[in-house]
Amino acid sequence: MVSMKLKFRPSAIEGKEGRLFYQIIYKRKIRQVVTPFQILSDEWNPKKEELVIKSPSARTDYLESIRRTVQCDKARFEKIVSLLLCSNTTITVDRLVAEFQKQSSSPTLFCYMEKMIVAYWRQGQYRTSETYSTTLNSFRRFRADMDVNLADVDSGMMVAYENYLKRNGLSPNTLSFYLKHLRAVYNRAVDEELIVDKKPFKRVFTSIEKTSKRAISLRLIKRLKALDCSCNPSRQFARDMFMFSFYTRGMSFVDIAYLQKRSLKGDRLFYRRKKTNQPLTIHWEPCMLEILKTYGAEQSSPYLFSIIKEPDENPRRQYQNALFLINRHLKEIGKELGLHQPLTMYCARHSWASIAHEEGIPVSVISEGMGHDSEKTTQIYLASLKTEVIDKANRKILRLL
Repeated sequence: MVSMKLKFRPSAIEGKEGRLFYQIIYKRKIRQVVTPFQILSDEWNPKKEELVIKSPSARTDYLESIRRTVQCDKARFEKIVSLLLCSNTTITVDRLVAEFQKQSSSPTLFCYMEKMIVAYWRQGQYRTSETYSTTLNSFRRFRADMDVNLADVDSGMMVAYENYLKRNGLSPNTLSFYLKHLRAVYNRAVDEELIVDKKPFKRVFTSIEKTSKRAISLRLIKRLKALDCSCNPSRQFARDMFMFSFYTRGMSFVDIAYLQKRSLKGDRLFYRRKKTNQPLTIHWEPCMLEILKTYGAEQSSPYLFSIIKEPDENPRRQYQNALFLINRHLKEIGKELGLHQPLTMYCARHSWASIAHEEGIPVSVISEGMGHDSEKTTQIYLASLKTEVIDKANRKILRLL
């Protein structure tokens, strides 16, 4: 009788994560295979010997990724046992462990991505973890949940996946989003020398198509600032968060939500971008202080603003819920202002970049102020502005006729 069971070894320190491991048994001989996964004691059911996933919680996605990886590992182990039994070779518990670990070094795409997702989550890169999770879910649907060896990923498969996305009505940039993240996974496996590069992405779209304009003019920013929202506190909060983002050089809402009281030191605001972990500092201006006076968090809270109100109850979900409501109110405001494109928090970031460029501020300075890794990223923000400048120049020439 061959079996592989998931086991949990709790930490000797109370409240600290313990380690998950596999117990492989054959002919009463037992071996252990340690996994990279760590969980808390209350996330393990000792009677059923399985994960306990409380939904919703801050760790739900992380635990779900572990669960799927365990399922993948167990299926791979069963396949190993089946192949060895069919080969009429001598089977020992040590050989089972060796074959299992050998195949772990040349993993399937699903399992490899699940482990990446878990690793990013443990590193606190929640958005990156969610992005790869979204990509994997899309590719799972395309494959009808049939896994594939990383070594078998080829150009034909990626072209078929691209066509599948097109048939489902996805935009070119969404296609590129999924394919670029799959390419990053594949390249990482190549860098780790798990597979030989077959260049599977050479025939698919992984560029960025110019998007519709997201920036609004300085005139509209002034109208938005002067708008009387006093009769609707939720709408006023949305407007003020937009303005705070604009005041702080287009700070992303996730960074605003996670600002802590200790981030403000004297006349400087210090923070790290959630997206890139890049440290940034901003001079604290009176207009920023006015908004903080209205929406500052309670004294007991570590946060600067009253956005994440319960620090111990899934901060990320609170931030996401707040962003959803803010964007809903901003879109309503945008319609009242006569905007043709939806007004969202992200527009504040684009608007600051575009207005700064119109005022003659060099792209290099704008790039540094926004925390971009390169000026190439900043140029994407300014692409629609360039189009307007060219159109204006063309009209000027046409008037000469």
